[in-house]
Amino acid sequence: MKRNEEPIHSEKIGVWCGMYSRRKIGPIIFDATITTAAYMEMFNTFVNQLVDEELSIGYFQQDGATSHNSHANMAEIQFFSGDRVISKGIWQPRSPDLTPPDYFLWGYLNGRVYHNKPQTIDALKANITEEIRAVTADVLARTFQNMARRFQNCLDANGGHFQHVL
Repeated sequence: MKRNEEPIHSEKIGVWCGMYSRRKIGPIIFDATITTAAYMEMFNTFVNQLVDEELSIGYFQQDGATSHNSHANMAEIQFFSGDRVISKGIWQPRSPDLTPPDYFLWGYLNGRVYHNKPQTIDALKANITEEIRAVTADVLARTFQNMARRFQNCLDANGGHFQHVL
């Protein structure tokens, strides 16, 4: 690329991370747009890392991306997770904000991965990986305790807004 040329599209990456009250799985970093097959490969890699307790009581959360919600993918995800899937069409809109990846992890990471102003995608990936690995067991435990409080606040508000009590 010549000195004054700018790319038409900025470089992007996708990040997936699993969280439990006692441990993290990932991150898995994607360099390209996620296809249905690539997403299912990631899901199967994730499932193979779970212990029996996580398989039996854990929830699987995903956003509304088309590749995540294909009929084939949803059938396989529901095979492993049963009714413990937080996904478009199954869970109320915007209610995933009750879960740790949304109310804690992504915001926490956003502030930390850019602290040294990474200049390349590789530097950004390294920062993401380092910061996810740096989340301690104590932070995970406190985050999941907060989730229980958030669920109760949501129930107390009959599913309405409850940000004012957080």
